[in-house]
Amino acid sequence: MIPALESARQLLRHAVATVAYRGGKTLRDAPPHFANFRAAETARTPMELLAHISDLYAWALSISQGKQSWSPIKPVDWQAEVERFFATMTNFDKYLASDEPLYAPAEKLFQGPIADSLTHVGQLAMLRRLANSPVRGENYFYHNNAMWPWAIAADGEVTNAAA
Repeated sequence: MIPALESARQLLRHAVATVAYRGGKTLRDAPPHFANFRAAETARTPMELLAHISDLYAWALSISQGKQSWSPIKPVDWQAEVERFFATMTNFDKYLASDEPLYAPAEKLFQGPIADSLTHVGQLAMLRRLANSPVRGENYFYHNNAMWPWAIAADGEVTNAAA
């Protein structure tokens, strides 16, 4: 039998770790031209999408702390945005792992910033393919992701928090 998640906070942490894993996969080994690849004149570039995802996790943290603030940051450098992507998720995950209260329902945090970030990670994967640098597919169902809570390290590595 697979152990059940004990709380909504654990499910949120699991969702964030899933975004970190899938997002990290789209960023890993991306060619230099990928950051500024534009599929269409009005489409966001991967760097703009990545900055937006980071903004979503900074927003999620502010909502969780009862200080809702949307403060988008204009992207300048690809590597800095990759680091911010993992840092904002790590900060949110640390708050979720703490005993501090959530000032918003877990369901709203999931349906807002987390679900939005899943959409954008999918867009990054699609853009990799359009930029002639596809990400290798995998069957995520067969990973142990559904069995254990995951933690995001400062460098973006996702590890089993129960191990």
